[in-house]
Amino acid sequence: MMTVWVILGLLVAGMAYIRLAPSDVMRWHVPPEVSENKGFSAGVKRLIDTGPDGLARLDKIARATPRTQVLAGSVDAGMVTYITRSAVFGFPDYTTVQQDENRVQIHARLRFGRSDLGVNRARIDHWITTLQP
Repeated sequence: MMTVWVILGLLVAGMAYIRLAPSDVMRWHVPPEVSENKGFSAGVKRLIDTGPDGLARLDKIARATPRTQVLAGSVDAGMVTYITRSAVFGFPDYTTVQQDENRVQIHARLRFGRSDLGVNRARIDHWITTLQP
């Protein structure tokens, strides 16, 4: 019985850490440096033609996404990093978006684990679809 309580306590502590661990702005709010569209097990990179107002339009879409908030940056600064948390466990995903003349560079990635199971790809592709007229 004691083993069950220890395992339960470790599980609760782990989930608390995932939800409450501070986000290091210097680690996550960095220029995306995207040269081509690319997917990987921990996230995606996208480069899209949007015109000069792409970041402003994408910012509205990102802020309307459930469980998403700004970590750092602003539209006026030309780069914004968002944190989107999963619904049940609160796993954080970080998405940095930067305006590059008439293009927007996007880099979405997970913080914990090795695979996001396509969650970042689906969210970013939905943002892009919503952004396109």
